[in-house]
Amino acid sequence: MTAERLDSTSVNQILDGLPKLHLGVVGDLFLDRYFDLDASLTEPSLETGLDAYQVVHVRSYPGAAGTVVNNLVALGVGRVSVLSVIGDDGEGYELRRELERQGVDLCRLIVASDRRTPTYMKPMPLNPRSATGMPPCARELNRLDIKNRTPLRHGLQQQVLERLADLIDEVDGLAVLDQVSEAECGVLTTSVRERLVDLARTRPDKPILADSRERIGLFRHVALKPNRDECRRAAGIEDLTVAVQKLARSASKPVFCTCGPEGILLAEPGPTQEPRRIPGYPVTGPVDPVGAGDSTSAGILSALAQGLPCPVAAAFGNLIASITVQQIGVTGTATPEMVRRRWRELAAE
Repeated sequence: MTAERLDSTSVNQILDGLPKLHLGVVGDLFLDRYFDLDASLTEPSLETGLDAYQVVHVRSYPGAAGTVVNNLVALGVGRVSVLSVIGDDGEGYELRRELERQGVDLCRLIVASDRRTPTYMKPMPLNPRSATGMPPCARELNRLDIKNRTPLRHGLQQQVLERLADLIDEVDGLAVLDQVSEAECGVLTTSVRERLVDLARTRPDKPILADSRERIGLFRHVALKPNRDECRRAAGIEDLTVAVQKLARSASKPVFCTCGPEGILLAEPGPTQEPRRIPGYPVTGPVDPVGAGDSTSAGILSALAQGLPCPVAAAFGNLIASITVQQIGVTGTATPEMVRRRWRELAAE
């Protein structure tokens, strides 16, 4: 399949090919814990007099790199393997349980007693469903974060390096997520990033897609998926088109710059290649962009791993994101049935 655009045939061929794929995810696994609050049950604390919010339901999901995992599994990828470092704690237990429930391969997951499992705790006030269809969880209160703020020790880095070399030989493609802002405190330390670059240089047949909040400009020989702000910061250039071109040339690989509802600005590293806009798909009603970038990554990698050209991969990523942003109060996923239904809706417009 060499079409330079997404159509019904390519959508079905991508989805039909996913069960044959083995994809890997390397990076920072978080636990997303949602605390649903019932305002009608709020009571004053006897000790402080402050409002004590009452939790009526707790929802736990793999987050950060786990959101990419969730999306790959939901799309129907045959095997998904994870390489990360988490803590030997309650949050780590919940995270492993959720990943095991999805059938994720955890044989390379490292559990360390001296690390915490990174966790985003999200209080979510419940709203009664209104006549306008307001979802029950419409907004998020101040988040509470658990992160590691000390560098990943040398012994753990060596374990990651060894398992990364094994993983790259097995998979059809690799998603890399550098979520932790504090330098050297997440899985993608300098040494791990450099080993990834070496492996990418020697294995150009393996599509690798990297996403990083703070260090996207340091990756080489792998495809990049920054958002607009990350791209501008990394390139040191305000003009987005020029910034995307600069990143593509420094990485020597394509850059898929996500631009919200506008879609993706795609730059390929050739000297005569001009960046092109891959438009997003229209979405109506309330939207929740949390996790949309990770669902886009899952869509892009799913297409690249099947040998599709970058414009088709970008368009498929946009299609997946147009589904997940409509899922309010949770980091969304898209099943093959949802993807086909969404494509039929778009074709009918």
